[in-house]
Amino acid sequence: MQEHERLIIYGYVIMENHLHFIASSPTDLSKEAGIFRSYTARQIIDWLKEREAGHILKQLNYYKLRHKKDRDYQLWQEGTHPQVLLNDRTMLQKLEYIHYNPVKRGYVDEPVHWRYSSARNYAGMEGLMGITLFQ
Repeated sequence: MQEHERLIIYGYVIMENHLHFIASSPTDLSKEAGIFRSYTARQIIDWLKEREAGHILKQLNYYKLRHKKDRDYQLWQEGTHPQVLLNDRTMLQKLEYIHYNPVKRGYVDEPVHWRYSSARNYAGMEGLMGITLFQ
């Protein structure tokens, strides 16, 4: 989505059961977040099917909301929790909050040690993906 200029990612952290990201969009951010969720769910479910990960797929089917008849699995929890960041101070607070998620969970001692985070980008290290650094 970044390559197609649909999202500008300023920060992210991917945890084992959720993710946080800070982004903007030249169009509708809520719509783009929905497209992201749909695309990633399809990619992950296809990947699980290719690897015959039946146990995980059964769980994704079991926890699917019963009224959702248009799918066999549910990867993402319903709903998002977007927040508008109105100033630089709030932006920096949110970046710090998301980068410290793995530290708070006890997975690493420092945010830069968590590979699945933009904390590495902000420390001048190579991250898993490029982001737009907030200045």
